[in-house]
Amino acid sequence: MSTPSDSTVLAPDITVLGVAGSPRRRATHYAVNEVLEYAADKHGVAVDSYSLHRKDIGFCRHCDYCVRKQQGCIIEDDMAELYPKLLAADAWILASPVYQGQISGQLKAALDRCRALVASDQHAFRDKVGAGLCVGGDRSGGQEPALLALIGFFIINEMVPVGGGSFGANLGAAVWSRDKGAAGVKADEEGLAASHRTVDRLVRMTRLLRAAAAGGEAR
Repeated sequence: MSTPSDSTVLAPDITVLGVAGSPRRRATHYAVNEVLEYAADKHGVAVDSYSLHRKDIGFCRHCDYCVRKQQGCIIEDDMAELYPKLLAADAWILASPVYQGQISGQLKAALDRCRALVASDQHAFRDKVGAGLCVGGDRSGGQEPALLALIGFFIINEMVPVGGGSFGANLGAAVWSRDKGAAGVKADEEGLAASHRTVDRLVRMTRLLRAAAAGGEAR
């Protein structure tokens, strides 16, 4: 790990969770862990991660058990591992490969199942900050529509969506793997730079919100 920058705090004040929403441990898995390392190294935040690779996560059946009982989801599977991580983190980076211009089915199923948490506490995710990271096999491979799907989820669930700003990271991080897995992501300097700008914004906004909630000043 490199020498901490001036923006690094001595004790982690926020936790950033990265979710790799791919059925494989290749480009998306590498990309989300690369930005988590960047966040910890540059900003001194605590980081956590979760991969949907080989996880048993069923799709939402809309049975309304969670609404009627307000005791979580009736389906017993690996979402039980992810739920506490989602609740504990201050900020999320949701990462997905692009499938047909959209997020992966694995990630969509996990996000749909978050209804169980919101059913028992409508404000479960309120004021958490969210960013998307989407990996396409082509430079213009559907990353932006997939990012918009993630932004929509954040808005619906009272979260604060962020991108990396104009000129390259407008809606979040769009990465080009060239269908070469981790090696392709490593070679995409433009995409990684956009990912880092998105993380910078994610951390800044999270600290602003936490400071406002505490009545103090943001770092």
